[in-house]
Amino acid sequence: MNDDVRNIVLGLIAAGISAALGWFARTYLWRRKLRRKQAFFGLPGNSECLLVVNREAGGDGAVHRNDVFALLELSALIKDCSAHAQIVSHDTAQQGFGERTEFCVGGPGSNRRMAAHLQSLLPGVKINVTPEPGPDRAAFQVGSERYRLEAGVSEYVLLARLTGSQEARPVFLLCGQRAITNQAASRYLMRNHEKLQRKHRGGSFVLLLKVVNSQAYGPDVVELVGDVTRAAQAPLPTAPRTSHRAAG
Repeated sequence: MNDDVRNIVLGLIAAGISAALGWFARTYLWRRKLRRKQAFFGLPGNSECLLVVNREAGGDGAVHRNDVFALLELSALIKDCSAHAQIVSHDTAQQGFGERTEFCVGGPGSNRRMAAHLQSLLPGVKINVTPEPGPDRAAFQVGSERYRLEAGVSEYVLLARLTGSQEARPVFLLCGQRAITNQAASRYLMRNHEKLQRKHRGGSFVLLLKVVNSQAYGPDVVELVGDVTRAAQAPLPTAPRTSHRAAG
């Protein structure tokens, strides 16, 4: 074997080793990212979770199309984690939480399961579900602050990850004033789950999000009003005040 042939063989071997090392590195990083994603959502491979479906208010059992879009986005997330979803209606989901991850979509006026979660897990949250028109229709009270709905202009949604213990699977609440805000919360969760995992380290949190000018931008422009975990989990005060942020 002359020097030219030897150099070619050594070059091919070096290229093969480099390609193999690159493949192993990419695979390792991809698997580590996947494991972190699975841990945050409580969705290990081949596990099962619940998608609790609400109904459109006044829609005689129908599901609003924006809620359908939110469910589709959550379904894609579940598939990415190599998990499986069981879709159940809000009025038939009669089981506890912690054994399986749960995604619960919709406000308490259209989702009985959400109403139960708010009552038992977030006593500092009150939502006006009265159908009569008025300035406080669909308004959120979180602690001592009140956030009013301005349809298409300024709308609010609670995004929560709640766990009973580190071993328990989480329940995710996407509780908005309108269906489009539920979809906005699902997109926010998809885009920011890595940052939320680093910040909260797998613990519980409750975020208040503001959907801005949905009549023009749909569910895409979302602002974080704040982390309201402490206020949402504390007993509700008796004298709420209207937040200046509720006016936009």
